[in-house]
Amino acid sequence: MDIFNMIETALNERMLVEIILSGKRDKKLDYNRIDIRPVMIGDSYMLQLVKNVDNQDRHDNMEIGKGFELIREMIQSTFKNFNVFTTNKHIQGMVSKKGKISIKTTTLDQEILPNLSHNRKKEYIIPDNQPCVFLHHLGVMDANGKVFKSKYDKFRQINRFLEIMDHAVSKEEIGDRIRIVDFGCGKAYLTFAVYFYFKEVLKKNVFITGLDLKDEVVSFCNSTAQALGYDQLVFRREDILDYSTNDPVEMVITLHACDTATDAALVKAVKWQAKYVLSVPCCQHEMFDKIKNLELQPMLDQGLIKERLSSLVTDTLRVLFLQKEGYDVNTIEFISMEHTPKNLMIRGVKKNTGNTEHSKQYKNFKDFWHLGDVFIDDFYHREMKNDEE
Repeated sequence: MDIFNMIETALNERMLVEIILSGKRDKKLDYNRIDIRPVMIGDSYMLQLVKNVDNQDRHDNMEIGKGFELIREMIQSTFKNFNVFTTNKHIQGMVSKKGKISIKTTTLDQEILPNLSHNRKKEYIIPDNQPCVFLHHLGVMDANGKVFKSKYDKFRQINRFLEIMDHAVSKEEIGDRIRIVDFGCGKAYLTFAVYFYFKEVLKKNVFITGLDLKDEVVSFCNSTAQALGYDQLVFRREDILDYSTNDPVEMVITLHACDTATDAALVKAVKWQAKYVLSVPCCQHEMFDKIKNLELQPMLDQGLIKERLSSLVTDTLRVLFLQKEGYDVNTIEFISMEHTPKNLMIRGVKKNTGNTEHSKQYKNFKDFWHLGDVFIDDFYHREMKNDEE
């Protein structure tokens, strides 16, 4: 069944929850994504389309048949990426430049029900126009909760990250406490947000360590945490490669950790058997001079194409590495490409100890690109050896 039959079936059976289209092809389009969901207006089952233009949501309601044809047209010609949520499935899709559609379907662990209210406002985990002390301290909103216009993209990024994390985390499995390490935290907008989420929203006993290499950043973050009374949120100036802990770690976060720093963080997560991994890689340089493939040599002869290809190879290896170590992995569009091209998030949830099939895929993929042991392998072997000693 193709994606359009899936969507049509979901509409006919009233099982559609939401469709998100993103990655616009036409740069002149004045919005970056569109959210579509079913609504009840009076006795009529309809579709509501929401576009954000100049930080304002614009709503259009239309009858199902017309809405379905518009969805078909936008997938075929307007947007490159789509996510379709039904009551029991998540369908991720991508459209190539030649119009070929590829999809991945995941069955949800628990059923979700459509919200058919036609006047539903976008529900952020951290709402706009409502005071949030840590966001005020970090200069995202004023004391009354009004988000500054220049910080609205950051505000949405924070909420998008919390939304992704909220979907990944099993509130029952983590119990009353959770320990998190954030590698390469920078100014730590997301680190503070994650602490707020577990402490204030879920009411969990949360411990977070944020690592960065800049003294001024670590000093600023520690003084901010102290001012906020976040006494179980600490920041340290330390390299990912050197960091170790004897405490159990349930979650590892990396946001734009540069090049092999992402690999080091993933190895640490695997070593600690962390339940959750949320990683947004950045500047993947390691594979650029290593990948080789005679059949694909024309792509490797062009510097820009090779750079993009090496990034895809690097992130695919990371996905396969986590899979072979027993993680269920999804790649997700973190934020719009309009704001940063580094918008791919690798989300992993530990499910088992791994299997031979994924190990074979990992090896075969490296063989295809004529790669031996890469950094993630070398660092993994070193960490495991250190454990044995």
